[in-house]
Parts: sequence; C-alpha cells; structure tokens
Amino acid sequence: MVEITFVDHAGTARSVNAEEGSTIMETALKNDIPGIDGECGGACSCATCHVYIPEEWQSAVGEPSPMEEDMLDFASDVRPNSRLSCQIKVRPELDGLVVNTPVRQG
Repeated sequence: MVEITFVDHAGTARSVNAEEGSTIMETALKNDIPGIDGECGGACSCATCHVYIPEEWQSAVGEPSPMEEDMLDFASDVRPNSRLSCQIKVRPELDGLVVNTPVRQG
C-alpha cells in the first residue's frame, strides 16, 4: 500500500492507504475524501477531481497530458500545480504524497 495524504482548503489533513495501480481519484472516492467527486468515473472528461500537487511532489507525479490540460480549463481556481486526480496512477514512488483539494464548488 501507498500512503496518500489529502489536505482540504482549510488545512485539515487525512492520510489513507492507496492500492498500487489505482488512481488518486479512485482512492479519494473509496475513502470519502470531500472535494473530489469524480463524476466521469475517471475518463478525463470532467474536472470534478481537480487537485493541487505541492511543488516538492510535482516531478514524482509527472506532467499532465495535453488532454488533461484541456480538461483543466473547466475547473475553477486552476493553478500551475493543478492536476486531475483521475490521471495520477498510484505508484510506490508516491508513498507519502500530499494532495491538496480545492474549495468545493456549488
């Protein structure tokens, strides 16, 4: 298992175990992490799993694909460190990853 810590916009942190090969979005949904809805089920066709990756984790997580960058146009409060959590696969190198969730819209 790989430990992922989700931090909400208010600074509340919650660490969960993620299965290698799953996505950050799947892990969030399985653990009822607020702020990650994943309405498209991980098909990269919405932006309801938008998260922020801290600078120190960006190289380990990797760059977004062009399709992911296009989808991020539909997210609110997009920043240079924005990612769609459905596009980040859980790998051993991500053990200890911190993911920040944006303010929930609507």
